[in-house]
Amino acid sequence: MDGIPKGAGFQPPAPVPRTVPPSRLEIIRTVLKNPLELWGLPSYTWPWIVTRFFGQTTIIANDPGLIRHVLVDNAANYEMSEIRQLVLRPILRDGLLTAEGPVWKRSRKAMAPVFTPRHARGFARQMREQSEQFLERYEAGTEGVVRDIAVDMTELTYAILSETLFSGGIVSEKGDFAKDVDDLLHSMGRIDPFDLLRAPKWIPRLTRLRGLGVLRKFRDLVRRTMDQRRTMIQTDREKAPDDFLTLLLELEGPDGLTPEEIEDNILTFIGAGHETTARALAWTLYCVAHSPDILDAMEQEIDTVIASGADPVEWLDQMPNVRASFEEAMRLYPPAPSINRDAIADDRYAAPNGEVVDIAKGTTVLVMPWTLHRHELYWDRPRIFDPSRFLPGEREKIGRFQYLPFGAGPRVCIGATFALQEAVIALAVLMQKYRFQTTPQTKPWPVQKLTTQPAGGLPMRITPRKP
Repeated sequence: MDGIPKGAGFQPPAPVPRTVPPSRLEIIRTVLKNPLELWGLPSYTWPWIVTRFFGQTTIIANDPGLIRHVLVDNAANYEMSEIRQLVLRPILRDGLLTAEGPVWKRSRKAMAPVFTPRHARGFARQMREQSEQFLERYEAGTEGVVRDIAVDMTELTYAILSETLFSGGIVSEKGDFAKDVDDLLHSMGRIDPFDLLRAPKWIPRLTRLRGLGVLRKFRDLVRRTMDQRRTMIQTDREKAPDDFLTLLLELEGPDGLTPEEIEDNILTFIGAGHETTARALAWTLYCVAHSPDILDAMEQEIDTVIASGADPVEWLDQMPNVRASFEEAMRLYPPAPSINRDAIADDRYAAPNGEVVDIAKGTTVLVMPWTLHRHELYWDRPRIFDPSRFLPGEREKIGRFQYLPFGAGPRVCIGATFALQEAVIALAVLMQKYRFQTTPQTKPWPVQKLTTQPAGGLPMRITPRKP
């Protein structure tokens, strides 16, 4: 089986680094439109930058040692950034992404058993089944059909999440689920001018009003899902599936999780748990479509492994080319493009070369996977799609704090193994039967909302292939 060739040359679309600092008004406009367009050349070439945004001292951290210091070595001194919480807490409240202190510790401990690598591997067959069922929408006609892959991947990952973590028990309604998720996360999950000005929480954020109706709809969906499962557990516990939903409900009580915390965490996983993987899958298919040698290596690998009859639980390890392409897509288009922390007390970081960063109490430390993953100090040809850097033998050379698609430290993404396995299985099933090609209308532009999404969608032509 051939491997991905080193040095593939496709450069996918991304903002050109600024060479002139923006004005204050331009900063506001850019943050509201697309924060990815804000960053200047120093953000891609310096290890760190100390600056001020609206009277707030901010350190943009690209140095892996500084990132480790903030996220791991002295993590207790850094809390979730105020602006991040102003954006996300109205949606997720005390879900795992936004909870802090004892609430976060309690929730993380409660959910950890479901997302251990060993347990996550147990979902492999369901992931394959849902992916194969999803292919039915592509089976009409042999000349190919053009579909928005960004929307399709959202619906596929939702189907996988629903089946694996909730045993298909999410109460659903007819309608456009992908549009509802987009409205919820990308109208609510955006920075408002009042956030930049640190305005009190009670002042309405006009930019988010459009998402309030969808948020109420999702909250109602979650409550009905919880009530339905509670009734099943109380009526006949043996008939209730031993899944994520049942686990959370059985932890309800004075010494466990409150009903509100359970609701918040279910909403977090329904709303955001699949969104990041969906975006990364869509970007992978787009980048691979522009890279014929990489596509060929992936298809050969997929055909060989599936023809061997290997259990899907083994695909993550047996398909290094598929995994490498997905990881490279997450490098160029990190699902979560920023990690924000505020210093609780004064701190100092001393770099190995003797340089020192003083971090005063209240300083915001901004770790940007978007700039870190494209940084000229840490990557060879950083703007080029080159999955070979993630193949065995090369992957080990990448520093732990140089590549952060799932974050790092105590708050590292709890579902990282789940997401990697899901992505490899979904890509293998999709690419074994179909080829995804760009069209003249495929002109995506990366925009930072809650995730890195393609503005205008990702229309691609899907044609059958013969393995």
